[in-house]
Amino acid sequence: MSFWGNLIGYQLVWFAAVIGAARGAAWPGLISGLLFISWQTVTAKRPEVELRLLAIALLLGIVIDGVMAQRGWARYATSSPAFPEHGAPWWILALWMSFATTLNRSLAYLRDRPWLALALGAIGAPLAYLGAQRGWHAVVFAAPAWRGIGWIAASWALALPLLAWLARRLGAASRPSIASISPDQP
Repeated sequence: MSFWGNLIGYQLVWFAAVIGAARGAAWPGLISGLLFISWQTVTAKRPEVELRLLAIALLLGIVIDGVMAQRGWARYATSSPAFPEHGAPWWILALWMSFATTLNRSLAYLRDRPWLALALGAIGAPLAYLGAQRGWHAVVFAAPAWRGIGWIAASWALALPLLAWLARRLGAASRPSIASISPDQP
């Protein structure tokens, strides 16, 4: 159920955030994101790994979507930025953190496949943003749209393999190795 709960839960957060933003409200994305993140963290085998990954995803979202907003390459339907004026809106940051929970569950297979993570980031992320634009106008790319779409493709092509690698690395670091167990321990 962890795989399916995570996969379906993330999709529900995405729809709540995008549709809410399209209607001028950031709170559906924030509340659904916080509930989902809480559920995924509480049920995680290693909550400390999950929290570190969430923090890194939050920072990536602040930078990647913040740059896009500050450069004017895209406009968000709810322009309540989490940080400086014209920064990434709260609902986008909730999506970034919600997405991070998939890397130890429904997208765990990406942890050992960096090239697949790169391709999925480069193709899947722009498609998700375009879906948010065309379906609901939650995000609108400024003309010429290739700048914003290119930025998202390039950024996610780097961010997703990084997050997948960190999910693997942080998870491995939190487990004791055989060499670290002393003979005096049971």
